[in-house]
Amino acid sequence: MSKKLLMKGTHVIGEAAVRAGCRFYAGYPITPQNELTEYMSETMAALGDGTFIQAESELAAINMVIGAAMTGSRAMTSSSSPGISLKQEGISFLAAQELPAVVVNTMRGGPGLGNIAPSQGDYFQATRGGGHGDYRTIVLAPHSVQELSDLTTKAFEYADRYRTPVIILADGMMGQMLEPVEFADPVDLNKLPPKNWKLDGARGRASRFIRSLLLDPAMEEELNWKLVRKYQTITREIVQSETYLTEDADLVVMAYGTAARIAKGAVKRVRSLGLKVGLLRPITLWPFPERAVVEVSRSVKDFLVFEMNTGQMVEDVKLSLEGRSDVHFYGRPGGTVSTPDEIAKVISSLYHRQNIKEGQNV
Repeated sequence: MSKKLLMKGTHVIGEAAVRAGCRFYAGYPITPQNELTEYMSETMAALGDGTFIQAESELAAINMVIGAAMTGSRAMTSSSSPGISLKQEGISFLAAQELPAVVVNTMRGGPGLGNIAPSQGDYFQATRGGGHGDYRTIVLAPHSVQELSDLTTKAFEYADRYRTPVIILADGMMGQMLEPVEFADPVDLNKLPPKNWKLDGARGRASRFIRSLLLDPAMEEELNWKLVRKYQTITREIVQSETYLTEDADLVVMAYGTAARIAKGAVKRVRSLGLKVGLLRPITLWPFPERAVVEVSRSVKDFLVFEMNTGQMVEDVKLSLEGRSDVHFYGRPGGTVSTPDEIAKVISSLYHRQNIKEGQNV
């Protein structure tokens, strides 16, 4: 590990990507993540063996990533909400062709062009596939600059291991904040597992090809079931979440990313008032940490979902609980950012309204 540095979130993603072996980046400018594109431009040039392309559009960028991924290169693109929407067809192609790639979404207010303020309005898009067809993407939700680094490293590992696109779901606030960060040591590209499927020329052998156009419905169905089996494996192996003060909690707040930072501050405030409240933070948004939610629900009957949107993760929380507990929601969409004091008041009001005492609703 390196010594701690004070760095901006967008720069941290870029540095972590390069250290994780990213050697191809294609992107198109959009606020609030332009610093990442700028960082990759400078860093790739300094590497000597890296390629940076400022594409003519978001569509061009994701298709360039498809081409780089086919050759076995660790490839990445990034954008913000409207730009990610334009990349969805390409992400569907990556999933169908079983190609590893990392896609960074620094979310902003929407829908439409919206604004450049931090938001979490892209949860559905990220966790439900986003493009056409039956597919899923691994979705990682960092909540600090340090996790931006750690989960970027993980994103490249997961992409290669499962041959699938991985989405890092950040937001404008996280991308712009400055925090201390410690980076992992750079990977040795020569020691990565071989990619026997990559396209590197025939060289006297029968040529290989990668495609997603399968006109025979039986072949297309076979691919879909193959992907389902892979997604089931992913669900068993990489689910991750974090709990905070849930052991004796009567009410648990659920939040991810920047919202989880705000919620943690709120939990500390209401704890000082004697309210037994905890926090459950999903780190993998897909696969969703259903078991962790169920485990907490054994002693908690009220969950408050807090998001910077109109209530998208609520569906996954309810699906996980299957009616075991009551699910409440508070959110601010469109780029409005709540304060810990605001959320503390919401928690306190709900706590007393539900008459939560000693772990029971009366």
